[in-house]
Amino acid sequence: MAAESVKPKDKMLDEGLERGVANLTEEKIEKTIQRVITAETGARLKAYVDTCVHCGLCSDACHYFLSHDRDPRYSPVGKVKQTLWEMLKQRGKVSPEFIKQARLVASTECNLCKRCAMYCPFGIDIAYLMLVVRRICHLLGVTPLYIQETAHSHAATLNQMWVKDDEWIDTLQWQEEEAQAEIPTLRIPLEKEGADIMYSVIGPEPKFQAQLIYQAAVIMHVAGVNWTLPATPGWDNSDMAMFTGDNEIMGRLKRAHFETAARLRVKRIVMGECGHAFRSVYDVGNRWLGWRMPPVPIVHAVDFYHELLTQGRIRIARKFPQTVTIQDPCNVVRGGGLHEKARELIHRLCEGFVEMVPNREHNYCCCAGGGVINCGPPYKAQRIASNRVKAEQLFAAKARGATVVITPCHNCHHGIEDINHHYELGLEVKFLGDILYDAMEKPS
Repeated sequence: MAAESVKPKDKMLDEGLERGVANLTEEKIEKTIQRVITAETGARLKAYVDTCVHCGLCSDACHYFLSHDRDPRYSPVGKVKQTLWEMLKQRGKVSPEFIKQARLVASTECNLCKRCAMYCPFGIDIAYLMLVVRRICHLLGVTPLYIQETAHSHAATLNQMWVKDDEWIDTLQWQEEEAQAEIPTLRIPLEKEGADIMYSVIGPEPKFQAQLIYQAAVIMHVAGVNWTLPATPGWDNSDMAMFTGDNEIMGRLKRAHFETAARLRVKRIVMGECGHAFRSVYDVGNRWLGWRMPPVPIVHAVDFYHELLTQGRIRIARKFPQTVTIQDPCNVVRGGGLHEKARELIHRLCEGFVEMVPNREHNYCCCAGGGVINCGPPYKAQRIASNRVKAEQLFAAKARGATVVITPCHNCHHGIEDINHHYELGLEVKFLGDILYDAMEKPS
């Protein structure tokens, strides 16, 4: 079935925005904008503002612009003009209603995917500019309710899903018992000091997708990896505070993550299949803390799986029989450069493979990342409408034989599931770990 456009329904009332705006004064807005511009941005923002010539060459890079019939309001430069440029032009003298609309643009109409930066002749990072807008709105207390609730969970529990300490340990023991039915000698080692690897997951895995921990444990065991998981807060690598503009909580999360790895004296942190967490741990959170590079080396799951296969630590029993295509996650590919390793994995693991067009660093965003999906139900219809171009891309891959979409990122997984269901594409969505677990040799 060909992808068709969908008109977003009227948005539900967002209490996070309404309550925040009700508490604003123009004096507070002006003071906050000036604080962020003068104390937190510096030469980077000035260089971007002085360099941009408003040429619009970034427009064709944006899935929002393309999916909304090239409406200039959805172009990257159009979003900046509606938000940050107006704040700068008015020297912070803008209204509470303006702040509300700026937050909507920055948080629900931009995934921070950085595809536009590739098409800008000057390399202007519009994702950074949108983060500045989000930072200002956060300090003003204007944030969509659903993602703010997630940031509250980070602040209270150091994980995304309000998972209590005993629930985390219980889930690991449960998955260990499940896996021992398949491999009796398998263990999920907790608090093992001096291990080569601390494995790191995101909050939804113990909450909703515990089978991914099971699969990771089997992969580690078969490969003979010396690994561990922490029993204390610091196990969750996800970071919605990075997307709300709450840099202080983001810093707390990253410090706890690295301090946990340092306490266990591990050599590396291996991240599960998540894009935004990889971005937070490797590129944003550590820099907010003043570290040029992370104090403990970080490896994404794509890189780690590739390492295990190329070193012969895992052998393939039978290739995955269905023809697959791959969604290149923005933070793993444009941000991490792992597109070729992902393809080498697929060729080793799968019988058939077709590319989406475009692909690799030019692939379109899933429209779920950047915190957009975490803004919740009020914006779901708009999010699906804003990625019609991805539905068309998936439909074209299906027409060439693909029946499975591999998405080595949680947000991509959920975003593509939504598109898949709405446009009735009839594709199956899997993680790379799903494919590797099915294809690998295991003990009898």
